[in-house]
Amino acid sequence: MDADPSRAVWHKSTRSNGSGGNCVEVARNIPGIVAVRDSKNPDGPVLTLESGGWRKFIDDVKAGQHDLG
Repeated sequence: MDADPSRAVWHKSTRSNGSGGNCVEVARNIPGIVAVRDSKNPDGPVLTLESGGWRKFIDDVKAGQHDLG
């Protein structure tokens, strides 16, 4: 499994409003890996997760388990 984030094709969250707030970009084009970064810092760190872990995280968010508000 090649988890090289330099090959990532980034997509900004549809929840991003363009006002400079908290925005993430996600890349799902690397087999078996989902990469996540801060859209305001594209040269900064990249978090990589196995696809199954990403799906679990998204399911948990939708269920309100990571509500920071």
